[in-house]
Amino acid sequence: MILTIDVGNTHTIIGAYSEDKLIFTSRISTDRVKTQDEYAVAIKAVLSLHGATDSIEGAIISSVVPQVSMILKNAIKMLFSCRVFVVGPGVKTGLNIKIDNPAQLGADLVCVSVAAQNKYPLPSIVFDLGTATTISALTEKGEMIGGSILTGVGTALNALSQGTAQLPQIDLGGEVSVIGSNTVDCMRSGAIIGAAAMIDGMICRYREILGENTAVIATGGLASSIVPHCRESITVDDNLLLDGLYSIYKKNI
Repeated sequence: MILTIDVGNTHTIIGAYSEDKLIFTSRISTDRVKTQDEYAVAIKAVLSLHGATDSIEGAIISSVVPQVSMILKNAIKMLFSCRVFVVGPGVKTGLNIKIDNPAQLGADLVCVSVAAQNKYPLPSIVFDLGTATTISALTEKGEMIGGSILTGVGTALNALSQGTAQLPQIDLGGEVSVIGSNTVDCMRSGAIIGAAAMIDGMICRYREILGENTAVIATGGLASSIVPHCRESITVDDNLLLDGLYSIYKKNI
């Protein structure tokens, strides 16, 4: 069984693959001050919950939180004495990166691009809706040529409530109307419908460059909340990044 770990700014997603199939996923909080032992305890607890404590053969990590990467790598090695890859320089990905400085491309964007290239028609656009919203562009040749970085929906909502005197903290659950009739509904409209409209608009602009038949994929914790309100056809793939991690692992063994 191969362990795949996606370290995001807010949450860390743990997945395990056996015979090319994703067996389970689990979500824990990303904690920048957690020690190696504490991460080891958390990982062991997740694996125990899914009956997988004794069958880990290797692991691979994607992280956008650099201070957590080596701590997590050492925690896994302490538990299993297996090989552990961290996506970055020296790790083979098979992705043709055509941005100004390929070393600047975040591990998360590398992983979703690799998975999109493997799973979906090209050219393609990948939206990752998490703490930040990122957009990745893949050409018909599979070249990753760049993208966009925007404020995440939850991050924007938090800034709105913290920066104003009368707007409350809200969640994104519940009914959403384009025109809200109270403060909470108005905020949900702005957050969810506004994000959906942004996605639709960016798709149109990206397709002007990549082509009208460009496929669109969305992933990340907020994809299932936002995409249903989009007018463009978008495939939601919750496990896209983990699939990319697993593909990269296989290229390096």
